[in-house]
Amino acid sequence: MAGNSFGQAFRITTAGESHGRGNVVIIDGVPAGLSLDIEDLLPDLDRRRPGQSAIVTQRKEADTPEILSGVFEGKTTGTSIAILIRNEDQRSKDYSNIMDKYRPGHADYTFDAKYGTRDYRGGGRSSARETNVRVAAGAVAKKMLSELFGIHIIGYVKQVGNIIADIPQPQSVTMEQVEANIVRCPDPVKAQQMIALIDEVRKDQDSIGGVAELVATNVPAGWGEPVFDKLKADLGKAMFTLPAVLGVEYGIGFGCATMRGTQNNDIFRITPGSSSEKSGHITTDTNHHGGMLGGISSGMPIVMRCAIKPTSSLSREQDTVTRDGKTTTIATKGRHDPCLLPRFAPMGEAMIAVVLADHALRQRASRL
Repeated sequence: MAGNSFGQAFRITTAGESHGRGNVVIIDGVPAGLSLDIEDLLPDLDRRRPGQSAIVTQRKEADTPEILSGVFEGKTTGTSIAILIRNEDQRSKDYSNIMDKYRPGHADYTFDAKYGTRDYRGGGRSSARETNVRVAAGAVAKKMLSELFGIHIIGYVKQVGNIIADIPQPQSVTMEQVEANIVRCPDPVKAQQMIALIDEVRKDQDSIGGVAELVATNVPAGWGEPVFDKLKADLGKAMFTLPAVLGVEYGIGFGCATMRGTQNNDIFRITPGSSSEKSGHITTDTNHHGGMLGGISSGMPIVMRCAIKPTSSLSREQDTVTRDGKTTTIATKGRHDPCLLPRFAPMGEAMIAVVLADHALRQRASRL
């Protein structure tokens, strides 16, 4: 199975399944001398883990990481870092009734079509369980980016169903605002409406989708490789590698389709207080470009949004077919999120961090 590695100078490789013994990530490219221990990984893993509230899956996993290599006496050594997270609360028997059936909207059929076999226990490698070690790798990348460049990355729920939060300044959202409620929406009024909607669809044995917004601030201008490795291209791919992501946009996104150039263009300015235009810091009045121009960072906040589909595994009965082509019905007994958005934020943050860490190291080699 190819496609288990991501990145170049900062590179992660993952392995593991939903109901296997655990998941592991190997991280290459972390410079020596970075302070790192398990405590640095736990906050984001706790935000991603199942069983944290009534509106997410009730699978109980501590998601306690084990750093197997690459760290000595609290510092990275410059060699590969390996992190293991063991599975503790699998219930494979919950999936025995669907071993020959395809869940609508799930990767069951496509995995079978590709390999001629599939791990029906929770989806195997296609399960979002695999993202726990990505979040651990993202925590390492975040620490590197924060200490070396002062970069801050945050994700939150922008929309659930038709309920849209009012967040006029994404770059000003704080982690305290995001973590103030179980849906992780910094708009407290809309957050309560979102929670009520998620609870409603859960009771109806259904699920609901939405939109997550992700913001990276203090990213220096000049990161990204022109043409095929544009920063926006790598960030887009990173988001699409996450389960359930059906759409990605940055900046004004699809809103540009109805705008004129004079409306869409972000006017360049010199920040106040500089002694001259030559020495002043360049910025823009607006940020329709989402922090990237020509696929290269502009120094403005990077703002992205991901459309997340409703969870495909449902306890409500649906029509489907079996592996041998017979029509039947299916109802999944496993524990699943009625809405994926509350646990998506740390996943999205992690993948942005991995991409930015990769391009940070690549930028160091781009010119004398």
